[in-house]
Amino acid sequence: MNASGATNGALDGAVVAVAGAAGPAGRAVLLRLAEAGATVVGADADATRLAEAVDAARYAHGGATVTGDTVDLLDLAATRAWADKTEKEFGRIDGLVHLVGGWRGSATFAETDLADWDLLEKLLIRTVQHTSLAFHDGLLRSDRGRFVLVSAAGATKPTAGNAAYAAAKAAAEAWTLALGDAFRKAGGEEGPRAAAAILVIKALVHDAMRAERPNAKFAGFTDVTDLAEAIAGVWDRPAREVNGNRLWLTPEP
Repeated sequence: MNASGATNGALDGAVVAVAGAAGPAGRAVLLRLAEAGATVVGADADATRLAEAVDAARYAHGGATVTGDTVDLLDLAATRAWADKTEKEFGRIDGLVHLVGGWRGSATFAETDLADWDLLEKLLIRTVQHTSLAFHDGLLRSDRGRFVLVSAAGATKPTAGNAAYAAAKAAAEAWTLALGDAFRKAGGEEGPRAAAAILVIKALVHDAMRAERPNAKFAGFTDVTDLAEAIAGVWDRPAREVNGNRLWLTPEP
């Protein structure tokens, strides 16, 4: 039981790191994990927005432990230091939720700007590589370790103007599935104790977007609160059920 009166046996007492915690999705995830009784450690490159997100989660769930660290996730050594610090401070690490995002696109395939790829490769692939490598050992030490990647349906069915974005997302998915295979092999005959799962959306929507575009329907979009609920739900399911799987929050293309 936590301060809000909610219970969630799977996350109560867990220590979960959230990469890219300062955006709208990050805020929703910090709130949901704190509500479930987890100790939540957010990281972002934007110190001001991160502090605001952490304060909001603390205020909403008095008594919850929610902290924030300004981390350059493009620096592997810094990312490893963050993982080591988190496990040392709280005694365990039970999850890494990867919410670092970004989007670039073009009107047509021929107009693709490869500078977009240079940016997206860093945001969408390199940060996945660094966080997975940094948290791998700690998640294996946990009895409920989870690595959660948020991906997009476009990785499965790319469109002409989204070549760079879809390719980057597809690479991030492949990397995460390889992590899942590592967890599977580490579990041996008993099956994996840790899991790497991919949540697939079309796109995200939040209240500020609706306020800016009151007539937009955002058809097929996933609200950030629903995403946060789905992320928390990954801990409710056995590791062998979610490990190495794409969990679709939007219809498969």
